[in-house]
Amino acid sequence: MGKTETLDRSRLEQAIVEALDNNKFCSLGTVEDGKPKVRYMALFNEGLNIHLATDLKTHKVEELKDNPNAYLLLGYEVGGTKEVVEVEATVQVTADEGLRKQVWNDSLKEWFSGPDDPNYVILDVKPTRIEYVGKQTGRQVWEK
Repeated sequence: MGKTETLDRSRLEQAIVEALDNNKFCSLGTVEDGKPKVRYMALFNEGLNIHLATDLKTHKVEELKDNPNAYLLLGYEVGGTKEVVEVEATVQVTADEGLRKQVWNDSLKEWFSGPDDPNYVILDVKPTRIEYVGKQTGRQVWEK
């Protein structure tokens, strides 16, 4: 087993952001009727600001309105970077026009008519705790 490196907070944040940048899909866990519910989502981020696009009429929107606590898991899949990032967060469902335009891209045309589609909303993910395991690092924790 190789030597593992411990990262300071700044380098840990940088490693987490790089993993977010390089893994464009994640699993989103919510709570439905007291039980966990997980689905795959496309991930958009600017640094540690994480956003997920969804339809206003989906179950996850109702679940998050009832309980804003969520969990994201990304990395290690085929084609990914082999890092693992686990994000504990609270999520706000928003139709903020600026955020909708910022996240919008052509891949969303399959589900929405455009950034002004009334059913197009953003899940604004606010991390409170992030666990990161990199290629050369053991499990490390970032907390807000």
